Formats: sequence, C-alpha cells, structure tokens
Amino acid sequence: MAIDPSADDYSAQGRKGPVFFHRTEFARLLSLYGRMVAAGEWRDYSIEPGSEACAFSVFRRAAEAPLYRIEKRPALARRQGAWAVIGQGGMILRRGHELETVLRFFDKGRFRVVD
Repeated sequence: MAIDPSADDYSAQGRKGPVFFHRTEFARLLSLYGRMVAAGEWRDYSIEPGSEACAFSVFRRAAEAPLYRIEKRPALARRQGAWAVIGQGGMILRRGHELETVLRFFDKGRFRVVD
C-alpha cells in the first residue's frame, strides 16, 4: 500500500474557489475586533480571501501596515492547525486547530504597560 503525500493537502480534497470564513468564525472575529476598538487598540480591518487562505487583518490606522493578521489556511488543518495569528514582521505568533484557542492571544492580561 502506497502512502499518498498529498492526502493531507487541502487541494487534494477537491475544493474549488476562494477560502472564506464561516458565519460563526466571522462573528467571532468581529466580536474581538469590536472589543479591541472599544479599548482603543484597533481602528480598521480588512478581509482578504484567497485560493489557499483567508486573512482578517487589523490596523491601528488605515494607512499603515496591519498590526496582526488572523489567517485561516485549511490545507494545514490536519498538520499544524488551520488558524494562525501573524504579527507585523510576518512572524507566526500563535497557531492552532481551533479559532478560540488562537484568539486567546488577544486576551486582556496579555498586554501590559511597561515603564
């Protein structure tokens, strides 16, 4: 029996068209966004669907580069996890299989003012 290396590949599952967020995922992302806007941290967002991934980017100002990208990449669902939080420099700050666990990166106690 031969093992197919592309068995875990999302494209091997026959998915066509762009990747996008489900309604519940999008509602959770907007809930986080609203909380961070109320805290004065974020001011704008964008959604970037693609053939391999969909990203929800947040900005401090619309003219700047995104502070964070919350990315859904279904091809990695069985391996590292479909969800990732990516920082400004492109560094993966958190990765996981569930959106809720990945979004814990933004919990209130994580950010502290340092004198």
